[in-house]
Amino acid sequence: MDNLQLDNLSPKKLLARHGKSFYWASLFLGPKLASSAAQLYKFCRYVDDLADGDIPDRQALLENIRACLKGDNQPVDAEIIAFLKLATDNNIPLAAAEELLDGMLSDQTPAAFENETELLRYCYAVAGTVGIMMCRVLKCKEDRAESFAIDLGIAMQLTNIARDVLEDAHMGRRYLPASWVNLSASDIAEIDTTSYKPVALAIKRMLDLAEEYYESALLGIQLLPFRSRFSITVALRVYRQIGVLLRNRHFCWWHGRVYVATPKKALLSLRSIMDLRPIKVPAHHEPLHRHLKGLSGVISP
Repeated sequence: MDNLQLDNLSPKKLLARHGKSFYWASLFLGPKLASSAAQLYKFCRYVDDLADGDIPDRQALLENIRACLKGDNQPVDAEIIAFLKLATDNNIPLAAAEELLDGMLSDQTPAAFENETELLRYCYAVAGTVGIMMCRVLKCKEDRAESFAIDLGIAMQLTNIARDVLEDAHMGRRYLPASWVNLSASDIAEIDTTSYKPVALAIKRMLDLAEEYYESALLGIQLLPFRSRFSITVALRVYRQIGVLLRNRHFCWWHGRVYVATPKKALLSLRSIMDLRPIKVPAHHEPLHRHLKGLSGVISP
């Protein structure tokens, strides 16, 4: 999407058009929180579109946004000004936004991860950071909720990668670690029958890993304010369903993307009511963050 089109859409309309699963979940937040969540989504979408677009100087633009977040440059872009106001109003740590930009900048070099550590640190940068920022937008007062929010972001990004293997390969990107599958992006993009099984097995492994983070996130949702709890549970359930659909079609990645239909979203929303029953939230499972040491918002043992 070009930036002019993005500028012409309100945050809510942008979310409805390009983040359908998140828009569905936002309907349960209430107008004020939904508006703030949509504004955060618009900022994230803006930098993501820059990173994935064909603008010749996109790396310089991303570096300028990062400098604006650090206070080294004066922002003139309406999207950055709007985000900085959102951050001030909601006490969003700008270190998380800076690491989001680091993730987008890393995508300027075609991804070819070697191992699970590189994969998870990338997922933290482009999605775990969003979990941290969303915690603040949702007015969560529980500091330890952020560890679980990171897990939800990571789980969703792992799901994205599993869903978009073929699309990413056509862009020269291979997010599946080489330690899982010894194929290049071009090998995957060719859809040779010899690549069917090894890529499918790597996708299964990706979704199995995502499940560990979804399970953790589901526990941590209990730390959110009650009104937000249901909405985020719906978002989790709907996004997790993408992985279920991939499993149901036996990881046939060469068939392209899968989508969660609206009737299924409604059913998952009803089922999410059961997740509202109060439980005692255990301590965060530290091994989930063993690859993330040194990153902002990550509590080291």
